[in-house]
Parts: sequence; C-alpha cells; structure tokens
Amino acid sequence: MSKTRVLILSNNDNVKTLEEKLENICDITVFHDAVTPEIIKAADPDIVISYNYRHIVKEDVIDILGRKIINLHCSLLPWNKGASPNIWSFIDDTPKGVTIHRLEKGLDTGKIIYQKEVFFDEEKDTLASSYAALQETIVDLLCDNWKEISSCTYKEKEQPSGGSYHRTSDLKKLMGDTKIDYSMTIKEFRDLIGSLSSSGTLVLL
Repeated sequence: MSKTRVLILSNNDNVKTLEEKLENICDITVFHDAVTPEIIKAADPDIVISYNYRHIVKEDVIDILGRKIINLHCSLLPWNKGASPNIWSFIDDTPKGVTIHRLEKGLDTGKIIYQKEVFFDEEKDTLASSYAALQETIVDLLCDNWKEISSCTYKEKEQPSGGSYHRTSDLKKLMGDTKIDYSMTIKEFRDLIGSLSSSGTLVLL
C-alpha cells in the first residue's frame, strides 16, 4: 500500500516534530516558498498542511485542493486570527487553544475541523513554554485524527461570529520600544502590559 503523499507548507522549525510523527506512514515534502497551482499539480498531494507558513495561499491553489488543504493555527478560533495568537491571548485575556481548520479565502477564517482548549498556570508557565505547549498540542491533535484528515473524511463546522484578528504590525505598535522577554511568566507579561497601559506608554489600538 502506497504512503499518503503530504505536502507541508511551512517556514518554521516547528515543522520537524510533525515530520517525525508522520514520516513512517507518509511521503512528506516540506515547501517553504509561495505555492502555485503548478507546484500542486506536480506534487499531486493527498493532503496539504499549512503550518506556520508566512505566505498567503492564493485562491487558485485553494480551488484546486478544496478539502485537501488545511491550516494549523495556535489559537482557539475565532479568537486571535492572524499573527502572534499566543501573545494576544494574554494581552486581551481571550480563550487559549489550538484549531485545525479548512484553509479558505481569508486569513484563519476557514471552517473548523478540530479544536482543543488549553489552560495555563500564569504563575508558572512562561511565554516560551506556553508557545511550546500549543505547538505540541496541535501536532498531537492532528496525529490523533490523522485517519480522517488524510482521507479528507473529517467533519467541519462554520466558525462562530466575532473573535479577534491581529497583524504583525499591531504588536510592534502596541509595545513600542519595549522588548518582549519570552522567559517571563504569563503573569509577569500581563503585569508588564498593565504597567505600560497605566503609564501611558502602551499604544491602544
């Protein structure tokens, strides 16, 4: 029996964990550049996974793939679409978690396939450890449901209305010259945001 052909779109070393989990049962190709219809036709993948991918997947690619292209996003959609979802979940005190969703036109707007809420101890967990926990959770969520995902027999549902969205520039505008230390605890980071806000240093969007 031939292996499932998987095309992973990624620009982040986090993809290595996913590769290791799937390498024995899949034929994996990792692609870093902007994907085109020609590349999709040449690769002929059974499933395409977008995971920490900096390029916008254009509509002509999505049209070719349909249910065969999914995105892994480390937030509990519809909260924190876009950039730095983990950081914004602490700034805005919104629900935390991970979502596997259909990749459709519009950033992180596709139908939800699987979700898992994640809880943190703000006194102990750091920005770095919380990020790592979300990455581990979403890879495990995909692998636990791989049979349905790889065969495109998964169920899906529309995203709830509302939520939030942030651009990369939003965090830079918000923090100004203040650098984020990812070793600080979540509480320390939230206290920092509070102190910047009270001092007038924080730029409210």
